[in-house]
Amino acid sequence: MTLASPRQRDQPAEWSGTDAPGEADRVAADFVSRLADRTTAANATAANTTVTNATAANAAAAHTTVTRNPTAARTTHVGPITDRSTAEHPSSVRSAADHTQADRMQAQRVQADHATAERFRCPTTFGAGGSEPYAQALQGADNVLYLHGHHPDADPGTPAQVSTMQAGRWSADADAIDRSLLAGVGGPVLDIGCGPGRMIQAAIDEGLDALGVDVSPTAVRIALAAGLAVLEGSVFDTIPQEGSWATLLLVDGNIGIGGDPDALLDRCAALLSADGILVVEAHRDPEHDLVYVGTLHDSAGNASDAFPWAEIGVSALRRRAAKVGLVPVAEWTTGGRSFVRLARA
Repeated sequence: MTLASPRQRDQPAEWSGTDAPGEADRVAADFVSRLADRTTAANATAANTTVTNATAANAAAAHTTVTRNPTAARTTHVGPITDRSTAEHPSSVRSAADHTQADRMQAQRVQADHATAERFRCPTTFGAGGSEPYAQALQGADNVLYLHGHHPDADPGTPAQVSTMQAGRWSADADAIDRSLLAGVGGPVLDIGCGPGRMIQAAIDEGLDALGVDVSPTAVRIALAAGLAVLEGSVFDTIPQEGSWATLLLVDGNIGIGGDPDALLDRCAALLSADGILVVEAHRDPEHDLVYVGTLHDSAGNASDAFPWAEIGVSALRRRAAKVGLVPVAEWTTGGRSFVRLARA
């Protein structure tokens, strides 16, 4: 699969009539189906190998026993037969109360997840609403955007903090730094806040299964037109393969999604497999830890509606990740960008 150039993907004729949510759901369903088929095949192969090895080992053990003690094979057992696994390990048999407690905890977890999803079902998300400068930038109208941060505790009249964003980079092919984020990771990969999909394509180029999720209909349509598997929606919505993702990506400042890093990290922990890796791009200042309300602007004066956002440096991220049982396994800075790999403690 070859990723179309940014200019090719910007042509509205390719996707203007696409029902993005429906098409995204279909593509994602196909992706999950293919992934499940490969997993089933891999498990079957592994099981066959295990059975073959076990059979050979048992045969060798039996031959050794008979050879060394030929009378042992003729020994007759006298007395009641007991289930040794139960007799020796009674704690392995869970009581009805244990099951009830586990079910109750699972129900509480599901309820909490639904409550979080509803809390983050915001009417405005990154760059949305207003004059839609984000959507216009993705279509090539103006590739430079300005993020205005308004701290909720600031005095009235305090100037907004302004950050410049090169939106053209999000639509371009992944560069060397982007591709390095995938070195040594496993699939499947979930790119959270994937935009037009450059990191999805980079993962595919590395031979990894990859899916993206983004709330922007324009970004999703562009990614679908490039043949990439993308869901339109929030990471706090239901995501396929929950608890089975080997790699999660939060790059391009997407640790700010929803304006609540703790909730986002907790959600990522729930999506990760037991030995999964979360790759986060952090703020350049290690101690930076800011939650605020932002608006996105372009050079033509177009502005989005206000949306919640956050910026987190490496040290601050480390502290927040510890709250949800995630610890850093690697930290590095390259090309003016800072990254952290997090795994379960």
